[in-house]
Amino acid sequence: MPNGMEETVQQESDHREISVAEFFEKNKHLLGFENPQKSIITVIKEAIDNSLDACEEDDILPELHVLIDEIDDKKCRVEVRDNAIGLSRENIPKVFGKLLYGSKFHKLQQSRGQQGIGISASAMYAQLTTGEPVTVYSKQKGEPCHKFIVRIDTEKNEPEIIEDEVIEPGTDEFPGDKDYYFDHGTTIEMDIEAKYTKGHHSIRNYLKHTAVMNPYARIVLREPDGNKIEYPRVSKTLPDRPEEIKPHLHGVELGVVIRMMENSNARTVSSFLQKEFTRVGRTSAEEILDKADIDEGRRPNTLDKDEIEEILKAAENTNLQSPPTDCLSPIGEDLVLKGLKKELNPEFTTAITRKPTVYKGNPFQVEVGLAWGGDIKEDGSFDELRFANKVPLLYKKSACVTTKAIEEVDWSRYNISQTGGRPQGPLYILVHIASVWVPFTSEGKEAVANYDPIRKEMKLALQEAGRKLGRYIKRKQRAEIQEKKKRKLTSYAKEMGPAIADLAGEGDPAEIENLIQAMVEADYNPEQL
Repeated sequence: MPNGMEETVQQESDHREISVAEFFEKNKHLLGFENPQKSIITVIKEAIDNSLDACEEDDILPELHVLIDEIDDKKCRVEVRDNAIGLSRENIPKVFGKLLYGSKFHKLQQSRGQQGIGISASAMYAQLTTGEPVTVYSKQKGEPCHKFIVRIDTEKNEPEIIEDEVIEPGTDEFPGDKDYYFDHGTTIEMDIEAKYTKGHHSIRNYLKHTAVMNPYARIVLREPDGNKIEYPRVSKTLPDRPEEIKPHLHGVELGVVIRMMENSNARTVSSFLQKEFTRVGRTSAEEILDKADIDEGRRPNTLDKDEIEEILKAAENTNLQSPPTDCLSPIGEDLVLKGLKKELNPEFTTAITRKPTVYKGNPFQVEVGLAWGGDIKEDGSFDELRFANKVPLLYKKSACVTTKAIEEVDWSRYNISQTGGRPQGPLYILVHIASVWVPFTSEGKEAVANYDPIRKEMKLALQEAGRKLGRYIKRKQRAEIQEKKKRKLTSYAKEMGPAIADLAGEGDPAEIENLIQAMVEADYNPEQL
């Protein structure tokens, strides 16, 4: 065999398929596992997201316990318990032992987790850094408690079950602090390479932000030193549950439509458009197909790429109703205010929930909250609380659309000083985007992409909230000026009393002084001065 051919055969033999688990095992930083300090937050985040979603799906007021123990200076044991409905025995190994296994990826409805990567990636990180599998306890109401110890076979992206047994919950078989036991729900235990810290990028701060956006949840953190911190529930009202919707023709891409047509059992192109897409009725379908010069009676799988592209172009030029917005579940102005007041204890709060709008066929909604003064430190700069589908975003602030929107607002118009586009003062700015598909900048879901329609909605909400805060600050400043003048007037009363008595030739100076003070208290109006 010629040498060149031998080399080609050798090169081809070196090629092999890799699984998604194997890819992320070598690129764990893409999922937020960049360093020990950040990794522990990522693990907690993924577990908390799953727990909150599970509770809300079944109308359960969330109870979440996060227990952290230090194994040594480089490793921690993380335990997260919830009171959700629990997982079925069949699903437990796949949820924790298989990446891209999830129930939300194909659904167009708001949820915290959508990719099916999060919690299984955390288990993979534990396995990669400590060599230990993940342990899962899950109990559904009226059912026994199932214990699984699971590894991920990264070459196959499949779960490897090490242990599968039924245990009696609340006994010695169920390890951990019995004070944190629930009658139903899921408990996750894993050993990870981690560094537990305090400060802005910390578990404590992440849970505080989570409590602001989820004031109907009770969250308890037990730190490695045994210190217990509780973020109490201040509302028993859960947000409305989002409904699943179909894709909208104004946002779907060509390749997706080609695949949908290949797999469709619709008999005609017209019925395909009406069945597979939201806001497309018979009249709209006929109008689109007429503009595209496509026979509405054709079978979907007989269309070629160019014809499907013509349909999409025609749809863009057809006036279709915006998609329904019941797929969204904003927290609402009342709960935003409760969350801010509970965790920050400010002097003034205001909240704005904008009406839903659409970007590339995907509905989204923006909420903003401002908290000013009170217990918020007067250190000269503001703090930013960023959320996507109720999940805190702690990292990559400068790359996030929320930061861009804040910097576009002229805060001086609202009596707030600013430096280089950044407001100054005892101020927290909360920005939340709720969407069926949040355009994150990376798989780590740490920042939202800077798209014009999203930034515009955020800016409008910030300006509306800013006007309310500006009016409050102006009234407060006016009151302070009035109080200062009032104190000055009353300080003159001691001198004015004897002077008036002397000029009048009668009267008690002390009595006149008291009279002046009473007049200032009762009738003081600086505009008359």
